[in-house]
Amino acid sequence: MHLFLKTEKMSKVCQITGKRVVSGNNVSHSNRRTRRKFYPNLQTKKFYIPEEDRWITLKVSAAAIRTINKKGIAACLKEAKEKGYL
Repeated sequence: MHLFLKTEKMSKVCQITGKRVVSGNNVSHSNRRTRRKFYPNLQTKKFYIPEEDRWITLKVSAAAIRTINKKGIAACLKEAKEKGYL
C-alpha cells in the first residue's frame, strides 16, 4: 500500500501587495534571448496586531514591509482584503 502525502506548494505571491513571479528574457551579449523568471523578494514575517491582541504570519515582499512600517499593519491588511490578496 502506498501512502501519498499531500504537499501543498507554497506560492510565490506577496500577501500584501500581490507581487508575483513575472517572466522575461535573459539577453546575451550576442542578443540571443532565453526565457527566465523574476521572483519577488519574499520574506516570511510575524506581525503583531494590537487591535486583536494576536500575532499573524505573512509572506510579504521587502516593499510590503516598508509599506507596513509606513501605514501600519491594520491599514495594510484592510487594503489587501479589499483587493483580494488575502
